[in-house]
Amino acid sequence: MSDASQLIDTEESETLAAREFGFWLFLMSDAIVFALLFATYAVLSQGHGGSQGPAGLFDLTRSGLETGLLLLSSLSFGLAVLALDMDRRWPTIFWLLATALLGLSFLVLEISDFRDLIARGLAPQENGFLSAVFVLIGAHGLHVAMGLLWIAILSAQLIIQGIDAPFRSRLLRLGYYWHFLDIVWIGIYSVVILPGFIT
Repeated sequence: MSDASQLIDTEESETLAAREFGFWLFLMSDAIVFALLFATYAVLSQGHGGSQGPAGLFDLTRSGLETGLLLLSSLSFGLAVLALDMDRRWPTIFWLLATALLGLSFLVLEISDFRDLIARGLAPQENGFLSAVFVLIGAHGLHVAMGLLWIAILSAQLIIQGIDAPFRSRLLRLGYYWHFLDIVWIGIYSVVILPGFIT
């Protein structure tokens, strides 16, 4: 390998490392945003003024299905990364599209939950508790939607350009983001949804 090629490889590695570091800073700032939303929910969780509180707010079966879909999407994303590690373009695309389908199904159910709540007269403006629920779950849903857009863009790049070092780096960063959303959802499920069936 020539000195020029080594220099290019070194510069590319440094650029990818800098991008990954920047992404970790973004992810940490996003974790802070969700921590603040959870804290806001904790403060407002008793602010329902005798009207609808956590009890009976969500359907446990439906919420369990949403959780299963999101966890399965993390598994399919992991399979996409394994296919990428083996330099297999089309299996990578298949598993990315499976991830997108699972994520989209989750999002459709989440939007349907919001519509059902509003149809029952439980809109966010009713009380502080419902405002906190809509904002916390809605913020997560917005992040899932952005993740789906990111999957679509990377899938198109993979079809058109194939596998290279920058693509590998982008896909791994997307993986960190997607798994982070799973962790946030487990928090929402444990703190917002399940207590409604315990109380």
